[in-house]
Parts: sequence; C-alpha cells; structure tokens
Amino acid sequence: MSIFDGQLIIEVASASGIEAVTKRELSRLGYEPSGANFGRITFDGTYTDVLRANVFLRTANRVRIVLGTFRAETFDELFDGISRIEWKDILPRDAKIVVNAKSHASKIFALSATQSVVKKAIINSLTKAYNCTLEERGAEYNIEVALVSDEATVTLDTSGEGLHKRGYRTYLGDAPIRETLAAAMIELSVWNPDRPLIDPFCGSGTIPLEACMIGMNMAPGMMRNFACEKFSNAPNVREEVQKEAEELLNRDKILKISGFDINPEAIKLSVRHAKRLGVEDKIHFQVMDMRNVSSRLSHGVIITNPPYGERLMSEAELKVLYSDFGKMTKGLDEWCVYAITSYRAFEKYYGKKADKVRRLYNSELECNFYTYLGKAPEKPHS
Repeated sequence: MSIFDGQLIIEVASASGIEAVTKRELSRLGYEPSGANFGRITFDGTYTDVLRANVFLRTANRVRIVLGTFRAETFDELFDGISRIEWKDILPRDAKIVVNAKSHASKIFALSATQSVVKKAIINSLTKAYNCTLEERGAEYNIEVALVSDEATVTLDTSGEGLHKRGYRTYLGDAPIRETLAAAMIELSVWNPDRPLIDPFCGSGTIPLEACMIGMNMAPGMMRNFACEKFSNAPNVREEVQKEAEELLNRDKILKISGFDINPEAIKLSVRHAKRLGVEDKIHFQVMDMRNVSSRLSHGVIITNPPYGERLMSEAELKVLYSDFGKMTKGLDEWCVYAITSYRAFEKYYGKKADKVRRLYNSELECNFYTYLGKAPEKPHS
C-alpha cells in the first residue's frame, strides 16, 4: 500500500505576515486549516487535495505531506523516530532521497549532522524492507526534518520549485516582487475584479498579472508541474484537478487593470509576460512616469511596489519620488492606495499617515505595507 492512497496530513508553508491570507484561501477551497505555526498551516485531505493545493493556492510557498512527528533531543532519538516511519509505504526502492533540516530552539542544531542521521535511518529502513541495495536512480523525494523546541516534524515536499514560480515570468526586471507576495497584497486590499486597478511602478508586471489571474479566477499553478507528479507510487490525478481549474476559469471577464513604468524595457517585459499568460488583451501596459498617471475612473485601487533601497535609488531621490507619489494619488478621485516599501519614513514623504500598516517580507527584506483608504463606492439601490 502507498501512503498516497489514504488520508494525509497536508502542510502548507506561508511567508511571515501573510499566514491569515493563506488560511482564508484554504477555507475557500473547502478545507479546515489549523492555526499557523512558524508559517506552517496544516489540514487533512487526500493526495488529490495535495495537488489541488499546489494548483490553486496563490500565497503559499510550498505544499508538504506530514510523515511523522516525535520528540528528539539526541541523535539516537532522532534516528529511532525516523526509523519508526513506514518508509516502504512512502518511497519506492529507486527513490532519489534528498534530506533538508531546520532547527529552532532545539538541542539538536547541527544541520549537516542531522541530515546525515536522517538519511542513514531512511536508507537503513528501506534496505531492510526491500531486502536489496538502493540505487537512487528514480524520482527525487525531498524530505525535510524541522526541529522546533525539540519536536521533530518530518515532511515530504510535493511542490518542487517554489509555488511563486507560476510559469509566466521568465525574465526579471529590477527588484522584482515575488508572485506570492503580489497576490497577498491584492488579497489584503479592498480591490475586487469590478474595480479599476493601477500599478504605477509595475516593473515586469507582477502585480497587474496576479490581479488579472485573480479577476479571471485563473488557478496560479495551471501552467506548471509539481514534484509529486513524478512520484512513481502516487496516483495520477492531474487531469482531474486541471479540469476543475479550467471549468472555474472565466476567460470572458472584463477587467480594468493598468500597469505603468518609466522604464521602456520593464514594460516590454510586462507585455511579454502577459502574452505568456495569455492575457495580453486584459491589461493595459504603458511607458509612463508615475507623476503623469491619472484616470477618468473613480473608486479604483492602486497597489504597488515602488523603488526602495540604495541599489535602485539614493535616499534623496526616494524622498522626492515618494513626495511626488503622494501628490499624484491626491488627483485620483476616491482611490485607495496600497504600497510596500522598506523605507521607514515613507509616510512622512508621502505626506499622509496610513490608515493601516502591516509588516510583510519581500524575500528576506522586512517591509511595511501601507494602506490608504478612499471613500467606498456607493452600493446600487435595490
């Protein structure tokens, strides 16, 4: 029997600050997620649910299957705990086994030694179970052991490359934002697909493209494959999940999404990425200085990742840019503004105190996500 034939504990990893967004996504998919612990959220499901999570989640980093949990304060306890897991139900005899380790507030903290002990225990178990020498020539199975306060959690990665890699962004502009963070910023905003959206610093187009995918109900993992699809002992359910994604996709949705950037090369990248995604007719990209951005529409939403950091701009240039950004947004009728930056004096130079500030991370860089709310559009009379 394979582990993939029964009920599973599925673990979703999410970046710090957006765990609540990922939990809401899981709830919308019909699951009952646990509370987040160190950015990890669990729920019960089948192998089909593993693949659904990979295909449909917009803000998660990766999806893993929990293989076991136990207490381990010594390498002997770690070896014994790993050995108690039924590895024959998980790994075929030709599995290429890769082990990663993490440790936080635990007596076992030497990661290289941890990886060696774990792999030795797995190989020992499989050699006995299959009664043969293992050659590791098949599909790669990435095992992670996370030690937190001396509790070991053993998981199998099912995603492969991080879930931020949707498949449409093959070229990167300056200081790109991850697709998963862009999606989280949109989910944290008041934007909905019937409202206009502008990114005046769009770079290679990630925020407008993620908004377009949300607006069309396009599953972010439709264009790529996942590590678990190569597992020889896992059922083939991709066609079933892909069919669900296709049925939910609304290709006819009319959207009012625009991306502007002062750099012509950035706009070229944006258009190229939109074509790869098949949505070039859904988004308006244009070379334009942020200071000249305007709209005849009201009650729209600006969501943006403006330049910040010494690599792109000096502090003096940032102050002028943010001041001009604040002036530009004043000219937009009742628009909401959302901006992420690591520059701590953003509010001062933007010229207004934010209605809300949330801490998010752009890769490893700690940033603030500033919210400025405009007047909500009036609801139509019934």
